[in-house]
Amino acid sequence: MESIGTWWMWAGFFAIVLVMLAIDLFVVGGGKRHRVSVREAAVWSLVWVSVSMLFAGALWLYLDGTAGRELANQKALEYVTGYLIEKSLAVDNVFVWLMLFSFFAIPPELQKRVLVFGVLGAIVLRTLMILAGVWLIAHFHWLLYVFGAFLLITGIKMWWFADEKPDLANNPLIGWIRRHVKVSEQLHGESFFIRRHEGGALVRYATPLFLVLVLVEFSDVIFAVDSIPAIFAITTDPFIVLTSNIFAILGLRAMYFLLADMADRFSLLKYGLAIVLMFIGTKMLIMDFVKIPVLLSLGVVAGIIAASVALSLRRGNAPVSGPEPEKEMS
Repeated sequence: MESIGTWWMWAGFFAIVLVMLAIDLFVVGGGKRHRVSVREAAVWSLVWVSVSMLFAGALWLYLDGTAGRELANQKALEYVTGYLIEKSLAVDNVFVWLMLFSFFAIPPELQKRVLVFGVLGAIVLRTLMILAGVWLIAHFHWLLYVFGAFLLITGIKMWWFADEKPDLANNPLIGWIRRHVKVSEQLHGESFFIRRHEGGALVRYATPLFLVLVLVEFSDVIFAVDSIPAIFAITTDPFIVLTSNIFAILGLRAMYFLLADMADRFSLLKYGLAIVLMFIGTKMLIMDFVKIPVLLSLGVVAGIIAASVALSLRRGNAPVSGPEPEKEMS
């Protein structure tokens, strides 16, 4: 499969990712226990978005000087569109993480530790899934139609069940883990595992923090099944698909802490995401018959998300109607 990515472009991309992760983890204390403030989350969200857009600019400048303005415009637009789609669909991760932390009563100062490992695991899993997807599409082009149908059906299901809450108490994965791994009833600080003396021997127990980490990783795999095919609707260039996806994932932890306290205000956002999935699925199904320009796709996706956010905020600020108070009889 053709790609604009050369060996040094791949190396440069991974170097940027490693440097940014190192700064986050070791310089500003990303792995330490503390409660993330809205200000800190906003600053890091701005940093990640800025780095992602600077990467897009550098990509455009390089291609403009080596391959021409037309290809530079096309690839930069594909990257930005893929980034926006992944960033938008990742909002669903935020809602799920919020429910997981609430259900297991994980205090805010421990949530960052879980998400640090969650995002690192997501980067590895997404990379493997994208490379596998690229190989499959290169050998079986008809899979794009399968992806399109899957996204269309997923969008319809998301719209239909948008207001339903998952039953975490009866979640099969949680039940399977509890049957196969000893899990302590209480948290033990930042520890994912502890040892207890039982019958003269040390027995290893997982803590609820580890259980939440497993569920965070599992939820990302589920959402990746939606978001990765969605980017393939924009481009099949491995370099564009992987870089846009990973840069969006890198800012996901900061986005969670930025939106966590405001999640209830975006009540219509899931409907917007459902429409996005239906649009992208339809685009994939008709791609060999009707060519939808990338710029138009970017505008449609951005417009849907913006409209769903604006309508959610308007709905949240609307006065609640009710019966008029009875007047006292004089």
